[in-house]
Amino acid sequence: MLTIDHQPDGIIRLSGRFDAAQAEMAMRELENVSDDTTLDFEELAYISSMGLGILIKTHKQLQDKGKVMRITNVNKHIRDVFRFTSLDKIFNIE
Repeated sequence: MLTIDHQPDGIIRLSGRFDAAQAEMAMRELENVSDDTTLDFEELAYISSMGLGILIKTHKQLQDKGKVMRITNVNKHIRDVFRFTSLDKIFNIE
């Protein structure tokens, strides 16, 4: 299960598993993001290729508006996924 929590400071916390079963909900939650955004992955345990696709789409939408998407608190497993897919060269990972 994936939980997406929008914080008042503009940080969006993701926790649980970001997989195909959660894709529709995640798309609804992230498609309306329109300002500089920080995604906090501290409690995110897993991300699938579907989840990566949604992040790419969100990143592109924000970039087209001149906005920035940052990703923070990435665990080793997800950092490896970003590195193996070269998304670490596209995303701003802190």
